[in-house]
Amino acid sequence: MEKITEKLLLEKGSPQTNKLEQIKTLNLSKLGLKVQDLPVKLLSRLQSLERWDLSGNGLQEMPKNLKLPALRYLDLSDNQVEDVTTLESLSSLEELKTEDNLYITVSDNYKLMVLLPNLRIHNGKDIGANALHLRGVYSEVLRTRIIALWEKSFTLPDPMTAEKMSTLETNFVNTARQQIKFGPSSVTDFTKWKVEILAKEFLRSLTEPKTEPESSECTDKKENCEISTPTKRKNTTSEMDTNISLMPRKRLRADLPVSTAEDSPRKSSLRLKPLTQADTVRMSPRKRVQPPSTPTRGQTRAEAPRKASKVPQTTEDGAQIKRKEDVNKKATKLQRDTDMLSTLQNCNKTQPLCLKPLHVLQCHSKQDNSEDFSTQLWACAFQPLPDSTGGGSRLVATCGGDSLCVIDCETGMVMKKYKVHGEEFFSLAWSTVMMSRGGGASAQHCSILAAGGKRGLVKLIHPRNNVAYGEFRASRKALSVLRFNHHQGNFLFTGSYDNKIVMWDIGGVDSQYNFKVVQLLVLEISTTPLHICLPPSSPSAQVLTACEDGLYCFNTQLGTNNSTKSRSKEMEITFPIYKKEDKDHDYHTVDGLSFLTDDIVASKNYMHDSIYLWSWSRTKAQRPDKKSMTVCAVVLAELQWTNTEIPYLALNTCPGQAYIVCGDDKGRLWTYHVTKLQKNSFQMGKPILPTEVLEWPMPVRKGLSQVEGPSINSVAMDPELRYLVALSDKNMVIVWKREESS
Repeated sequence: MEKITEKLLLEKGSPQTNKLEQIKTLNLSKLGLKVQDLPVKLLSRLQSLERWDLSGNGLQEMPKNLKLPALRYLDLSDNQVEDVTTLESLSSLEELKTEDNLYITVSDNYKLMVLLPNLRIHNGKDIGANALHLRGVYSEVLRTRIIALWEKSFTLPDPMTAEKMSTLETNFVNTARQQIKFGPSSVTDFTKWKVEILAKEFLRSLTEPKTEPESSECTDKKENCEISTPTKRKNTTSEMDTNISLMPRKRLRADLPVSTAEDSPRKSSLRLKPLTQADTVRMSPRKRVQPPSTPTRGQTRAEAPRKASKVPQTTEDGAQIKRKEDVNKKATKLQRDTDMLSTLQNCNKTQPLCLKPLHVLQCHSKQDNSEDFSTQLWACAFQPLPDSTGGGSRLVATCGGDSLCVIDCETGMVMKKYKVHGEEFFSLAWSTVMMSRGGGASAQHCSILAAGGKRGLVKLIHPRNNVAYGEFRASRKALSVLRFNHHQGNFLFTGSYDNKIVMWDIGGVDSQYNFKVVQLLVLEISTTPLHICLPPSSPSAQVLTACEDGLYCFNTQLGTNNSTKSRSKEMEITFPIYKKEDKDHDYHTVDGLSFLTDDIVASKNYMHDSIYLWSWSRTKAQRPDKKSMTVCAVVLAELQWTNTEIPYLALNTCPGQAYIVCGDDKGRLWTYHVTKLQKNSFQMGKPILPTEVLEWPMPVRKGLSQVEGPSINSVAMDPELRYLVALSDKNMVIVWKREESS
C-alpha cells in the first residue's frame, strides 16, 4: 500500500503534495499500475482528482460505488469494459472517452448519457442535445407507455402483502420489457434497461405516500369536456392568470455596432461579432424556372383517337377507348407537373437575397439569468395579419422553458413576456377569432396566441391587451404540438404525449373575455405527434400529422352531429428511405413537415440526410393497401441536408418566396430556393444541393469567448421573407434580416 501511495504522489505532472487528497491529475499507465491493483479505500481518498487517464488498463469494469466528486474527465479508451453502469457513481463527469472497448455497444452509449447527468462530451463529440432528449422526451414516452400498460392489464393486490407485491413487480417488469418498444432496434437493450427502471419507479409511486401536494389546476375528469370561464371575468392582468407575469418592454442599447437584446429585467449577455464585408451572408440569385418543353394540353389532345362514330361498339372500339383514357391520364399528370412548376415560377423574384444576422436574444432564461445556456427553445411563429393590411408582421412569438415571448424582429425588443411557473412550453400557434364588444357594436377581429407544454394545459393569450385570458386542459399528458385552422380560426388541434390529436372549437371571446371550449374530434395515433399540417386546399377536410413512427392522414370533416368522435387514420404515407432501414437505422420518425405550395410538401425523416419534396394530390389519389392502409409518397425531388442523429430539428417553408429552411446541429441554416428546380429535377436521383448554407453568426458572451453553434430546433419566416428567426437548444433566439442587394 505504501509503495503504491508513493508512486501516486510522485507522478510527473501532479502537484507537489504529500497527500492523496490533493492529487488533481492521474495516469496509471505511466506509473505501471492497474486500477485493479489499487484498493477502493485508497481510490476513495482522491477527492480532488479532476482528470483520470485509465487508457490501456485492461479494465473490465470500474470499482462500484466509487465517489470522486471532483472528477470531470475520464479516459477509458483501449480497455475491455463490459458493464458501463458501474460508472453511475461518477456523477460529476463532463467528458468521457470509451473508444476501443470491444464490448461497448450503442445501447451502452445511451446508458452513459442517462447515468451521467453532467456528461457533455463523449469520445470527442458534443452529446448535449442527444442526452437531453434521452433524459427527457425518450424517457417520458417510455413512462407514458408503462402507465398505459399498467392501466390496461394490472392492478394492485388486495391485501398488499410483501409476497404478492414481489410477484406483481416481477410480472409487471417482465411484461413491460417484452411489450414496450421504442426507438431503433440497435438500442433495444437500452430501452429494456430503461423500461425496467421506470416500471419499478412507477410501481413504487403507487404504494409509497406522495411527498408533494396535488396541483391546484383544474382537473376536470370528463373526457368530453366543455369548459367555460366565469361569467364575470375582469380585464386585469392579475385576475386573468396569477401564474403568468407580464414583463415590460425593454429597449436596446444604441451604442453597439450590431444591436443586442435586453431581457426582462436583465440585459442579454450576447452580442454578435461585428460584420465585415466578407461576413455578409448571401443567398444565391434566383433563376427563373422554364416551363417544360413537352407538348401542351392542346397538343396532347391531338394525339388521342378521334371520337368513335355511333355504331355498335366493337372490340377495336373498346381498345381505342382504353388508349384514349390512358392518353388522357398522361395528359392530366403532365398538366399537374406543369401547374406545379408554374406555381413555383409565379413566386420567382429576379433580385438576389441577402440575409444578415441582426439580433441574438436570451429572453427565455431561467430566473432571468444571463448565464443560462441550457434552456431549450422549441417553437416560433410570426403573427398573421389580415389580408387587407398588406405585407406581413414583424412580430414573432417564441417559446421555451417556462416563458413565451413576443419579439419585434426589427428592433430586437421583447414586446411581451409571459411566464408560467412550473411550465415548460413546447408549442404555440397564432390565430384570429371574433371579439364581441357588447352594446350592439359589431364584433371585431382579435389576434390571439395559444401555447402549451408539459402540464397539458392550453394557455389563451391576447397579446395586444396584455391579457392571458384563460386556459383549458387539453390532455393529462404533455402537449407536443398546437395548430390552428386558419380558414376557421376558432378550430384548434392539439397533439399530446398520450398519442392523441384533439380538435377543439375555442369559439370567440366577449368584452369581458368569457369564452367556451368544445371538443369536436379525437384522432387516435400510435405514438407522439410532432407536427400537424392542414392541406391548404382542404384545411377542414383532412389533416396530416408527423409522428415518432410515421406520417398519417386523417379525415376531419364534421357531420351534422358535432358530438365528440374518435377516428382512426385514413392512410399512412411511407417514403423510399424506409427500404434502407436496418438494425442501426430507423427512419420512420418524421420530424419535419410543411406545405410549400397547395400541393408540394416538404418533409424530413430523422437520420435521413435529405429532405423530400412530394406531391400531396398525387399521393392521396393512390388506393391505400387494404391491410396496412399505406401509400407511398410521390416524391418529386430530394434536397441534400446534413448528416446528423440529432432529432427534432424542424424545417419550415415560406410559400410566397418558394423557400425551405432547416437548421442543423451546428447552428447552420440550410436554405433551398426551389424555383431553381427544372423539369428533370422532379425525378428521383442525386439530391439537389442547398441554395445557401448560412453559417452560425458566432455571438460573443459578455467578457467571455464566442458561443459555438448549437442545434437549431425551429425556424420561422414572415410571408415576405423580410425576417428569419431560428431557435436554438442553448437559449438563443437568432433574428436574420433580409437586405436588398445593391
